[in-house]
Amino acid sequence: MTVRVVLADDQPLVRSGLRVLMADHPDLDIVGEAATGVAAVQLVTDLSPDVVVMDIRMPGMDGIEATRRITAGPATARVLVLTTFDEDDHVYGALRAGASGFVVKDMALDDILAAIRVVAAGDALIAPSVTRRLIADFAGRPAAAPERPARPVEGITEREREVLTLVGRGRSNTEIAEDLFITVATAKAHVSRLLTKLGARDRVQLVITAYETGLVTLPR
Repeated sequence: MTVRVVLADDQPLVRSGLRVLMADHPDLDIVGEAATGVAAVQLVTDLSPDVVVMDIRMPGMDGIEATRRITAGPATARVLVLTTFDEDDHVYGALRAGASGFVVKDMALDDILAAIRVVAAGDALIAPSVTRRLIADFAGRPAAAPERPARPVEGITEREREVLTLVGRGRSNTEIAEDLFITVATAKAHVSRLLTKLGARDRVQLVITAYETGLVTLPR
């Protein structure tokens, strides 16, 4: 399977570096490049890529709004945000916009390529260096507070509730299996059922649900 990729970044050097690296990986095909959010949205419509590697800070329409338009539209493209987390106060906004993953620009390029593959396969990925910090930042911001009071999660089993809580804490399927004394395959099945029952696009949205419903809270 070849993953069709659109690169959206206003820095030519970033796009060039990724393009050169991907040239040695036949399973990754850059089908288009954009220097603005508007251009990225248009390329998704025109080219139907599998993954958009999206910068947040771009002139005109930023990456968050571009992500929102892409994920809200009919296209099936998934968005992998490429950002400098420590400097960007709006990363959490991309969670709500539907991003499927986050990687930081100082990661090894091979790790970024691995993230593209993970997202293309339908999973969600957040760089290990920012996972819990990103979740905490998202949950702790007034702007990211739920628009409605915390509510119980309906329509899921008690075991699924336990799994959702662990997903909200940033636990992987392997860690969930260890915590609950179940197999990794069973943990993955529970996550898949949660995605279906809660109408979540991916694991990142399950994290949001866990916080919004009060299953996971920040330590005080």
